[in-house]
Amino acid sequence: MDLRIMTPYDDFLLGALHSAFAADSSSQSPQRHTYVRDAKAMASTPADVVETPSAYSFVIDMPGLKVGDINVQVEDDNLLVISGERKREKDVEDGAKYLRMERRVGKLMRKFVLPENADKDKVTASCGDGVVTVTVPKLPPPEPKKPRKVEVMVA
Repeated sequence: MDLRIMTPYDDFLLGALHSAFAADSSSQSPQRHTYVRDAKAMASTPADVVETPSAYSFVIDMPGLKVGDINVQVEDDNLLVISGERKREKDVEDGAKYLRMERRVGKLMRKFVLPENADKDKVTASCGDGVVTVTVPKLPPPEPKKPRKVEVMVA
């Protein structure tokens, strides 16, 4: 299985390269901010990847998100991106303030490079109890090519 997982380190390197070659590296560009934000989101979003004989399953913890808040996309024909954002609850009474806030708010994201045998057109996703499961079926193995008989002619 050739399944590469984009790590926060990979995303950090992309951001560092972008900064190194930016025309004006003295200012903080919005693109650089996005790289750092995505790297933090990827580092704090736990995921499991399971391979079965017929599919790949990506199981990602995204607590507190509703189905409509979760985005699952296949980009560049082989990059699976699962993302969402958990916002701070606005149901706090007037005059109330947080004394402790440990539950994470902000962007959640994971990126995976799909292997060649993944059927990118049949990706499915489901969500239950704060866990998103994305299933990518495998393509059937290519049939072996049959030998082609070449007729020998008299010269």
